[in-house]
Amino acid sequence: MSMETLDEMLVSSWYNARSSVPSSYIQPPECRPGNLAAASSEAIPVIDLGGHDRADIVRHVLKASEEYGFFQVVNHGVSKDLMDETVSIYKEFHAMSGKEKIEECSKDPNGSCKLYTSSQNHKRDAIQYWKDSLTHPCPPSGDFIQYWPHKPTNYREVVGKYTRELRKLGLKILELLCEGLGLNPGYFSGDLSENPMILVHHYPPCPDPSLTLGLAKHRDPTLITILLQEEHVQGLQVVKDGQWIGVEPIPNAFVVNIGLILQIISNGRLIGAEHRVVTNSSTSRTSVSYFVYPSNESIIEPAKVLVNGSSTPTYRSMTCAEFRGNFFSKGPKVYFDPRIKCQADFGSLSKILRIKVVS
Repeated sequence: MSMETLDEMLVSSWYNARSSVPSSYIQPPECRPGNLAAASSEAIPVIDLGGHDRADIVRHVLKASEEYGFFQVVNHGVSKDLMDETVSIYKEFHAMSGKEKIEECSKDPNGSCKLYTSSQNHKRDAIQYWKDSLTHPCPPSGDFIQYWPHKPTNYREVVGKYTRELRKLGLKILELLCEGLGLNPGYFSGDLSENPMILVHHYPPCPDPSLTLGLAKHRDPTLITILLQEEHVQGLQVVKDGQWIGVEPIPNAFVVNIGLILQIISNGRLIGAEHRVVTNSSTSRTSVSYFVYPSNESIIEPAKVLVNGSSTPTYRSMTCAEFRGNFFSKGPKVYFDPRIKCQADFGSLSKILRIKVVS
């Protein structure tokens, strides 16, 4: 795709010149969010990581991961100033001209640092999604930083500090989950968490949010995801018992969700929950996701301690590269769960993973 073509396609380049939603962004009736006020008033759990009763924190983290696959954390150790600076730097990035943004994301010869619109499969998407996205690796070694954007001028400084702090937080949350699951506390501290990515979505205001989606219903192909939301701007929704729950932005909180890789490792005990993003008509929304991925060579399989005795593995062993290849080749709506009926068009992925599909 040429620079000019992508520049023209970025939602942030043309949204304010439109008084209606282009037909290519109108979701089919069964996928539209419709009346957003009808979303469930239930809230996902909020967990205080600063408490003194560690056993109680572990219980709450495990329970939320089993029942919701989502929770929010407060008193997590990341400063409010750094959280605010990070949101500001990404809002400033997405406010730049399309050509500037594309130029800043074209340094990586392997294409791992990139700017795109709609989804990474946008060329194949029959219906587009109302967002622009920036993604790049942020390994703890710092090896990839030369491909990060230079602009805004303090991008590398702020994002570098932020991703280092998020790595610490991610390992802290994973250690709590290890305790709850009965795994060695350092189970995830090596190759299984060494390949993190940053993914930033920018959702401009939309003329008719009832017709569009910012992000389709999906599950993350990660170990865990840690999301920083803008305060006072809603958009994220999670499925619980067949109902959509709006994830209310809480000041100085992070949203944590279980990814499908951790669902596999927990042998289905933890839920990689479905979620989506709706748009709004009055203001833009910027969200910053920190994806915890294993190295490509890591073996993804149910932890042996969880399948000893009477339990049997629900998923087969595979490398992380194989898992991600299977996932991304099927598009953004791919999901699986051994406890529910799989959608027919995703049956091939279920077979690859040897998941029992309920008919």
